[in-house]
Amino acid sequence: MNKVLIIDFGSQYTQLIARKVRELKVYCEIWPCTEPFDRIKEFKAEAIILSGGPASVLQKDSPTIDKRLFDLGVPILGICYGMQLITKLMGGKIVSAKEREYGHAKLKIKKKHALLTGVKSDSQVWMSHGDSLSVIGNGFSVIGETEKKVKAVIANDKKKIYALQFHPEVHHTQDGKKILKNFLIKITKVKAQWNMHDFIDYQCQLIKDKVGKDHVILGLSGGVDSSVAAILLDKAIGKQLTCIFINNGVLRFEEEKTVQKIYRKHYKLKLKYVDASDEFLKALKGVSDPEKKRKIIGRTFIKVFTREAKKIKKAKYLAQGTLYPDVIESVSFKGPSVVIKSHHNVGGLPKKMGLKLIEPLRELFKDEVRELGRQLGMPEEMIMRHPFPGPGLGVRILGSITQEKVKLLQLADKIAIDEIVKSGWYSKIWQAFVVLLPVKSVGVMGDERTYENVAAIRCVDSVDGMTADFIDLPHSLLSKISSRIINEVKGINRVVYDVSSKPPATIEWE
Repeated sequence: MNKVLIIDFGSQYTQLIARKVRELKVYCEIWPCTEPFDRIKEFKAEAIILSGGPASVLQKDSPTIDKRLFDLGVPILGICYGMQLITKLMGGKIVSAKEREYGHAKLKIKKKHALLTGVKSDSQVWMSHGDSLSVIGNGFSVIGETEKKVKAVIANDKKKIYALQFHPEVHHTQDGKKILKNFLIKITKVKAQWNMHDFIDYQCQLIKDKVGKDHVILGLSGGVDSSVAAILLDKAIGKQLTCIFINNGVLRFEEEKTVQKIYRKHYKLKLKYVDASDEFLKALKGVSDPEKKRKIIGRTFIKVFTREAKKIKKAKYLAQGTLYPDVIESVSFKGPSVVIKSHHNVGGLPKKMGLKLIEPLRELFKDEVRELGRQLGMPEEMIMRHPFPGPGLGVRILGSITQEKVKLLQLADKIAIDEIVKSGWYSKIWQAFVVLLPVKSVGVMGDERTYENVAAIRCVDSVDGMTADFIDLPHSLLSKISSRIINEVKGINRVVYDVSSKPPATIEWE
């Protein structure tokens, strides 16, 4: 099977490269830029892609690679930082740009080239750099630039080394996928042989080899991620899996009943329900800092799991439905990336827990996970549930958490989702939810003055959770949701709608 190696320099978009490559049905792996040259050589990749990254090649001790990589005879594509590094190592010159270029730009094609087949001149590309090429490397020619005369695409056909100053992997670059396809199929001539069936077979074998005769515990939340992970593990090891559903006190309205009903209807998994809501709420009392809340929920989750794990014989592993966006927003996954926010189920487990971690979905995006679920024969009602954060309503209640606030938000959120489902909008939305704000406003109900909570509705469209745009819901639908929440949820007298996109805002408020 053909395989591509992506060398990561810490870009937040590295896994988007992998996802685009997989969409072209080509197998790929992401390795950190710190991997030794000999190991890279032994991998025998048909092509190598160098990712972007947050560093500058002009900085002291900036990430680099062994120059022998360029003599392997393997086609190489550098993206953003990867382009600048190639230039620096191959005799070119990089300078700090007078004007940082971030966002949309127009690509001007200077020369016809296989890499740019089917790419329109003046097509939109997504730039993100503070440095630029002053002098191109030895043997290179410029085949594309931006309207600001920035060297955007360079090529060295003799060595089959190519580089882009923009990011072809993000959807903001209109012909980005064409460029990647041209590099892989036209230039490298790899064959499209990889699919989700292969991923299932590969992961099942990996899980079997790792687990052996031991037992695995999975934290089942009822969301898409943990559900797909559970069914994949069930396929791999069957009765060696026990699913534990912990009520952490910050779940959606009657989620504990819904989850048990769904799984008992469709599957014969070993499912154990644990109500630890009081324990979680007690630990969260008086805490308003979002990072502290996430960490408290994570620690309490581990504490409860540790307790339950001791009751299961041969339990040696804890499985989680961690996805790649969770990982790259938390900590450097492969390369030297920058932390955005921590996730309660990312980063490994303390030794005292006595369980090793299994994360079979760790390198997948949400859309890939849903496709995996379909391949596993899961019903659409499970696959198409909107994402729900691990810390639950804990990061949708801004400020300190109380049982009263949880009940308010549960009811408001249920009303919003019910109306969105009835209107036919649910399947058109990536994620919809309500946030309880830490402010109160004056209102009038009947002839009485009220001073109550404010709720915000958030609805976004996304492909992978890395970027998102707010959805312009019909005003009639928003009006109905607002009216019902204000009239039916005692304690909320004002509803607002969030019209920010990601970036600059994240999808969740905390």
